[in-house]
Amino acid sequence: MAQNWRRWLTTPAGSFLLNWEQSQLDELVSDIFGYHALQLGMPELNGLNTNRMPHQWLALSETEDVPDTLNYQFAAHSIALPFQADSMDLLVMPHSLELSLDAHASLREAERVLMPEGHLIMTGLNPASLWGWRHKRSQWYQRWGFEGLTAPPCEELIGYWRLRDWLRLLGFEVKVSRFGCWRPALEKSKWFDRWSFMDRLGAQWWPILGGAYVIVAVKKVQGGRILGATWKHRVPQGKTAVTLARRQNQIEGDSVAQRKSQIEPR
Repeated sequence: MAQNWRRWLTTPAGSFLLNWEQSQLDELVSDIFGYHALQLGMPELNGLNTNRMPHQWLALSETEDVPDTLNYQFAAHSIALPFQADSMDLLVMPHSLELSLDAHASLREAERVLMPEGHLIMTGLNPASLWGWRHKRSQWYQRWGFEGLTAPPCEELIGYWRLRDWLRLLGFEVKVSRFGCWRPALEKSKWFDRWSFMDRLGAQWWPILGGAYVIVAVKKVQGGRILGATWKHRVPQGKTAVTLARRQNQIEGDSVAQRKSQIEPR
């Protein structure tokens, strides 16, 4: 499926999708801070391009020759990541659920490796759109033995509201939601460009029917509380111990003096 997906990305619709998602991710990840960031799959998209975290990784289902845009590249599946729990500050998943063997397991694994208040950024294709309708038609054509209708090679598209419900059940809070790609995913560049006016109209009149979406969610921990810098107001332990010792010695000294005054002859 990975090879078919990369082949589809070279079509006019696939190239347009890449450019739109790259612009969105460049804007969204630039102000997310931390130490460790990870992108799962889709090396054609540099999801951490504008992020300034010192440690960045790219995880692929299989090792490939891709541009060395990130600090480290390794082979891993989204359902089993080689990282400890609560270790990632940022996780970028471009179409990871659509291409995963188990979408639920991939999302649970993302929740496991993200630290509290860590950011999860996901992109996906919207089944409630012209792109989603074309994908459904392509599946019907394949079942009936017809060919000639290109569409993203995904078994199932995950709807926006469905994904929000999954995130909420795992304790995520959605912070940002954006839609794009309203023009039909036509095969010919000439006809694909002629429908460009629909992107302007769609953004204004039917934004939720865009062919693609991007979601930014933050992992929340129930009952968790971020502690402030209480050490600035804390009395050093050594000083406290010395003060208590002096006070105890003074009390004992007063008691001894009082007893001496009682037994000394006048």
